[in-house]
Amino acid sequence: MSSDDDIPPHSTHAEPLVRAIGERYLTYALSTIMHRALPDARDGLKPVHRRILFAMRELRLASNGGFRKSAKISGDVMGNYHPHGDAAIYDAMARLAQDFAMRYPLVDGQGNYGNIDGDGPAASRYTEARMAPPAESLLEGLAEDAVDFRPNYDGTLTEPVVLPAAFPNLLANGASGIAVGMATNIPPHNLDELVEGCLAMIRDPDTTDEALVDLIPGPDFPTGGVIVEPKANILEAYRTGRGAFRLRARWEVEDLGRGQWQIVVTEIPYQVQKAKLIERLAELIETKKVPALADVRDESAEDVRIVLEPRARTVEASQLMGMLFRNSELEIRFSLNMNVLIDGRVPKVCSLKEVLRAFLDHRRDVLCRRSRHRLEKIANRLEVLEGYIIAFLNLDRVIEIIRTEDDPKASLIAENWAKDAGPPVHLTEVQAEAILNMRLRSLRKLEELELRAERDALLKEQEGLEALLASEKAQWKKISSELNEVRKAYGKGTKAGARRTDFAEAGEVAEVPIEAMIEREPITVILSKMGWVRAMKGHQPLDAEVKFKDGDGLAFALHAETTDRIVLMGSNGRAWTLLGANLPGGRGMGEPVRLMLDLPNEVEITHVLLPKAGQKYLLASSDGDGFVVPGEEMIASTRTGKQVLNMAEGARTQVCRLVSGDTVACVGQNRKMLVFALSELPEMARGKGVRLQKYKDGGLSDAITFALAEGLSWKDPAGRTRTEPDLAEWQAKRASAGRMAPRGFPRDNRFT
Repeated sequence: MSSDDDIPPHSTHAEPLVRAIGERYLTYALSTIMHRALPDARDGLKPVHRRILFAMRELRLASNGGFRKSAKISGDVMGNYHPHGDAAIYDAMARLAQDFAMRYPLVDGQGNYGNIDGDGPAASRYTEARMAPPAESLLEGLAEDAVDFRPNYDGTLTEPVVLPAAFPNLLANGASGIAVGMATNIPPHNLDELVEGCLAMIRDPDTTDEALVDLIPGPDFPTGGVIVEPKANILEAYRTGRGAFRLRARWEVEDLGRGQWQIVVTEIPYQVQKAKLIERLAELIETKKVPALADVRDESAEDVRIVLEPRARTVEASQLMGMLFRNSELEIRFSLNMNVLIDGRVPKVCSLKEVLRAFLDHRRDVLCRRSRHRLEKIANRLEVLEGYIIAFLNLDRVIEIIRTEDDPKASLIAENWAKDAGPPVHLTEVQAEAILNMRLRSLRKLEELELRAERDALLKEQEGLEALLASEKAQWKKISSELNEVRKAYGKGTKAGARRTDFAEAGEVAEVPIEAMIEREPITVILSKMGWVRAMKGHQPLDAEVKFKDGDGLAFALHAETTDRIVLMGSNGRAWTLLGANLPGGRGMGEPVRLMLDLPNEVEITHVLLPKAGQKYLLASSDGDGFVVPGEEMIASTRTGKQVLNMAEGARTQVCRLVSGDTVACVGQNRKMLVFALSELPEMARGKGVRLQKYKDGGLSDAITFALAEGLSWKDPAGRTRTEPDLAEWQAKRASAGRMAPRGFPRDNRFT
């Protein structure tokens, strides 16, 4: 057992928990930001991608060489440079090979590397890879001290801090990542346009954002599509480094003959999985959120081909696509957040101009470092060449020293040697070592001429490099030349370099009327007393004999069309809507309307009507309260219906009549009739309304609207039409009690 006295002094350190956790979390956050999530503005790569390409270079997997197993590549990356999971490394490498994810793929993959449907790549043991030509452009100059190297994670090897990057890969291929408290999302762009922007900034470092956006009008996604974002928004996004682009699928109308047509989608938005898009479109058909769409088929092979069939020929293709853009991933908003690491250390949200400037400054630094490295190599080679030339001028003496001296190297260095011109010189240790290592067959006369020619060429190259390093203008001219070489390799003149994403105006998407989606045909709607509904083709006689189930009979019959919205008014003041085209056929008994609508069992259908635009209805409860409602306000858009008439408990919907004329006549259960002006009733979309007639007991029996000048008509028990031209006796203000109905008024207290 140990005691407190056994603990050595100062072996523990106390600090507040908040500070301890904060410091450690900050360390983790910085590590995530710098080494995992954010790309470097100079080469556009995250560490894992940079290490993959460097490991492939070390494995000599050139674009014109052989392939190696992906498992070997990811294993080398994990073992030598990236101590993380091999699955994560392989997924990152697979993305670099996907032509639907990368605008300019950096890895040339052989095997199943996934597809645009969303299927993942095959296991790393089944696929092979090598570098693609753009990757070699990113790595060009690594052997010439173009960038700094740092020790790998265990200090046994070194890896580049950043790649030389012959083109602006950050913008060419884009990047995305989520760090702690920050994220980045950069779309791919067209390399030819990026080079043009870089050349413009070389010519004029103060090039405006507007001028740059004229040269680089927007992203160029590998999957194509059409950008419908206004140019002003694109300019603001590139100026601030934050924004979004509306990207739509590319589509065309395919004529099938005889007035039939279909829509074919040939390009879908970037990062949208085709299989999930098809599922979404099928869901829209099933839920009828886009009624104009009848069917969707995926006929894709090598290229994308999604076929969309309209429900009716009368639908316009642009209207149908407008609805699909609004309700599916056929249109997306791709966010722009150019949060990158400047000089590999400082995260910053950069504008387009700042990102290009970071790349150009990096290229200049790479050019200077490669030039200085080449100068050093030239100086070393010139030193050796001078030694060789001296040896050829004094060949007999050199041979004599090598044959006779015990330490020929020291003797060569100590000897005074004659030159072409000038005083004798001493050989350096490097020159002496080179002479001793010279092959005997190099002692021919022709070799001396070749050495002198090589020396002259190197002196000329040395002079050119020194002039390059002394002139900033010459440096930018050289960089411009290198960028033009990149343009020749990957620009718009090549198959892969042509712009794939176009620009267009979004346009206004008009709502498609339901009538445009359905073939317009006449039907006769039959609703039975037990609530079974059906639609018979054509306008049949309303009094024609129709079969019903035992104990059932006719409740309502009316002429309509397949494009009509049929409103069922319930006894509880709620309205439900059926579409004529959705009604079951008239061959059988139909279907229960309660299966088509959320209609409570205790509610009775009191009225069936066909509201048209501009029509109004007189709506009243059995309590005698009512108002005028526009017909379109009674149309419900859901199965649950729409509450129109509010009423007290125990009351029911009594009147629902089409308004015509300028006067209202109502009759109560007490057979008293009241006539008043229609203008005394309010027009409402929903409510209880106002009192039509006052009663001591009972309630409202019926109400009707008519033209006062034509008089009030009704049918007597014998079926004859009677008209009361003089209604002064019954005319009064609304909510009056009224007077007894005229002689001969129907005993059921109803006007019809």
